Amino acid sequence: MPNSTPPIADTQGLLQLDKQLCFALYATSLAMTKLYKPLLDRLGLTYPQYLVMLVLWEHGEQTVSELGERLFLDSGTLTPLLKRLQSAGLVDRRRDSADERRVIVHLTPAGEALREAAVQVPVEVACATRCSLEEIAELRQRLHGLRQRLSLHTTPSAIAPVKRRAA
Repeated sequence: MPNSTPPIADTQGLLQLDKQLCFALYATSLAMTKLYKPLLDRLGLTYPQYLVMLVLWEHGEQTVSELGERLFLDSGTLTPLLKRLQSAGLVDRRRDSADERRVIVHLTPAGEALREAAVQVPVEVACATRCSLEEIAELRQRLHGLRQRLSLHTTPSAIAPVKRRAA
């Protein structure tokens, strides 16, 4: 297992904005959101709604908790989003007859039909990146790995307190 703390020889530039991984990810996320907005506006979807639709197009009906796990969203965030998708006629929600606590979400015919128009979104995004499909796959894989490592590290016991100097 690699050392969890990389050696830092030069601390001079550590607090420069352009050297922050978090800022590079944040700025890239903003640029990606700006790219997606007009593409998703054509479909009548917000980005989180698009993610829900992607899961449903890929896997079919899902419980709210399954959607939450897959998208890293809690039910408090997911429920209003699903209500808006239902109001738009794209999904339907029903209680599981075997367990009334579970809510099952499935696509309506209109939600299924939207899939055809949505196919163009990843095509246009790929073109905008000006990356090869191999570069996109590698970047995606590296980001998934980074997210996994960060989620392992963000448990309360893994974070050491920062010591402050006395004033």
